[in-house]
Amino acid sequence: MANYNKVILIGNLTRDPQVRQVGGKSIAEIGLAINNTWFDKASNSKKEDTTFVDVTLWGKTAELAGRYLTKGKSVMITGRLKLDTWDDKTTGQKRSKMTVVGEEMQFLGGGTQAARGGTQEAPSEPHVPDDTFPPDDVPF
Repeated sequence: MANYNKVILIGNLTRDPQVRQVGGKSIAEIGLAINNTWFDKASNSKKEDTTFVDVTLWGKTAELAGRYLTKGKSVMITGRLKLDTWDDKTTGQKRSKMTVVGEEMQFLGGGTQAARGGTQEAPSEPHVPDDTFPPDDVPF
């Protein structure tokens, strides 16, 4: 049987990225808040809930996140689900947590450019035209 593990998330950062180096590779941990709104006919009102997701980014993508993302910024992450399991040191119980390993990242809003998988350059300054020629002195 074939398997497929892919998620696409769009949300806002819940905190500034936490970037660290492990074995010469950059790793960034980010938290996303993803809002869902709907209209509840029973109460005749708009409802909203928020899902919080932890995302791990690697390499150039992690570096770009650390450099350009801050709490509250919107971002789209494409990646895969990963289940982390461990033994709680204080209680001895088995613990688990579902996280996302980010494979591609795109900055949203604010006029920034995309950074897909760390392959594109980071946002640059906007181009400002050079108005050094007076209107009557156009060279063509």
